[in-house]
Amino acid sequence: MTVQILKSKAETALAEAFADNEARLPGGDWLRQLRRAAIGAFTAEGLPHRRVEEWKFTDVRALMREAFPVALDANLPKPAALDALVRNALPGADLTEAFALFIDGRGAAQSGLSAISELDGAFLSQFVDHPPAWLETEVSDVSGHVGEATLALNTALFTDGAVIDIEKGREIETPIALIFADADKGARTVVTRNVVRVGAGAKIVLVECHLASEAARQANTLTQIVLGDGAEVVHVKLVASRAGSVHLGRTVARLGANASYRPFQLVSGDGLVRNDLSVTFRGQHSTFDLGAAALANRQGHFDTTLVVDHAVPHCTSRELVKYVLADKGRAVFQGKVIVRPDAQKTDGKQMAQALMLSPDAEFDSKPELEIYADDVVCGHGSTSAEIDPELIFYLRSRGIPLDEAQAMLVESFIGEAIDKAEPEAIQNALRGIARAWLAGEAHIKQG
Repeated sequence: MTVQILKSKAETALAEAFADNEARLPGGDWLRQLRRAAIGAFTAEGLPHRRVEEWKFTDVRALMREAFPVALDANLPKPAALDALVRNALPGADLTEAFALFIDGRGAAQSGLSAISELDGAFLSQFVDHPPAWLETEVSDVSGHVGEATLALNTALFTDGAVIDIEKGREIETPIALIFADADKGARTVVTRNVVRVGAGAKIVLVECHLASEAARQANTLTQIVLGDGAEVVHVKLVASRAGSVHLGRTVARLGANASYRPFQLVSGDGLVRNDLSVTFRGQHSTFDLGAAALANRQGHFDTTLVVDHAVPHCTSRELVKYVLADKGRAVFQGKVIVRPDAQKTDGKQMAQALMLSPDAEFDSKPELEIYADDVVCGHGSTSAEIDPELIFYLRSRGIPLDEAQAMLVESFIGEAIDKAEPEAIQNALRGIARAWLAGEAHIKQG
């Protein structure tokens, strides 16, 4: 007897969106073949659901009942409005010197990147018809993993994104900003792909800003980063989420020898956000150091899931994730560290902590260590707690109002993670975002 798996309304709509719009999606024959394989895999798998172990706490099939129309033709705002989006993307930090701006999945403006990147342009859609060999190889390699449904969907439907190629030995002090915003007032599905190659010994700061949308958005975004030997990358990702929106983000980073990859992620709001990170050590004596903070209110659902693959010896990984959960906010942390049989002298540590500001908040944590070598130092931990009433009493006894006392303690809690962000101007801007969120949560009282 053949068992037929019923498709949800959203799954059916996404498959039909590809069939209806395949001819309008950018890319040559090589990419069309990848897209068709990917949509076939997605059609077979469907959206992730709770029976898929990696998605047991974030049931996208249940949470995303319908799929919005795919954004293919961006309605670009006037130049003054585009300039304002760039200036205000990260209040307190100047991102105007080198940026690529995308409106509903389409390249809208760029500046300063031609002096930084080896490519003549920063929009991926410009190159995918006849890409450089390295770009085709990188996109094909990651897109070939069609077993993961959201990655397959990204391959099938991405419309644009950024492509940056940094020559070996270059040290770029100016932050490189990738800014994603919207203009269409209707609900839309937006799918983007970024590819960044950093040559041996090069150094960059990459800032990826996903701005809060005016209308509901279902975003699927993937950033691929390749670090050459001795390369150093600071990667700051910001997601401002609104109720009714979905952000499915993925970062795939591959590190050469003596490389340093230091990402920081800040998520805030009341929508659904899933940030996946896949980090692979390809060369020895490299470092991965993640800092992350999430500020959830109302019914915000924030999921950080990462896999760190120590495939070679003498590498170090660190992960520190902090959640602040108000109202019915929910946070998920899943962190798997894999130590391969030959990866001796691995040093890996991860910690996830949640501060519960409401009895209705929820924190699900699943740290994992999968170790096949014997000469390693690895550990993990996870904690959750309410604000200590004795600390509140101490601050109030010194004349500090309750709301201010709570905000001070929450800021101190997430400050340890924000301290990992670089450079200082961006770190200060992140603190400003956190303070603004705290100001909006000043109504929270001790139970």
